[in-house]
Amino acid sequence: MNEYLGEFLGTAILILLGGGVVAGAVLEKSKAQNAGWVAVTAGWAVAVMAGVYTAKAVGGPGFINPVGPFAAVLLGKLEVGRAAGLAAAELAGAFTGAALVWLHYLPHWAATADPAAKLAVFCTSPAIRNPPANLLSEAIATFTLVFVGTAIVEKEIGGALMAPLAGGLVWGIGLSLGGTTGYAINPARDLGPRIAHALLPVAGKGTSDWGYAWVPVAGPLIGAAAAAFLAKAVLPVP
Repeated sequence: MNEYLGEFLGTAILILLGGGVVAGAVLEKSKAQNAGWVAVTAGWAVAVMAGVYTAKAVGGPGFINPVGPFAAVLLGKLEVGRAAGLAAAELAGAFTGAALVWLHYLPHWAATADPAAKLAVFCTSPAIRNPPANLLSEAIATFTLVFVGTAIVEKEIGGALMAPLAGGLVWGIGLSLGGTTGYAINPARDLGPRIAHALLPVAGKGTSDWGYAWVPVAGPLIGAAAAAFLAKAVLPVP
């Protein structure tokens, strides 16, 4: 049970800090308004580090991302039922983290006129809407996350610094590959907060853009599968 609680809490912290930095940068009358892309990617990097540490401290594996258990299943390191439970806990944690961001910035929603800016706090959208290209971007970015992450874990490169290395990896992905789609690279990170946006009474919100919602779910799963198969072939993974 602790591993599911760990993934729930770790993912909630991930979204609280990650969604929080976006809210600070885009919502009106925030002291961090217009902080920019570097600040946003740095905030997400710290969010990943904090989420991994939280999940592991409580007893979870520290995936805080369904592509982790998914790749572990493909690598033969995790049974399907357990992986599904971890992914469900991560999705619930992401929803909870998004709800906390909404509460934290409560007066700023009504002060912000742009519905797209409000949606950006919760989930990703592409810079240029081209579903095949957007899907490919998410797959490539997630491939990088999972393949390099697997190398760090399996080769014990990180040791006690594994969480900061994971955060640094996500920062690099955000800076180098995130400009096309906002680098969801995590189905729970996008879907959970998107559901929260749809259900919560966010003042002045617009559509939750469900027509795009499949891309940040399918793209990361495709990228994770490719990374898992390559990792199994070349690392090799024991």
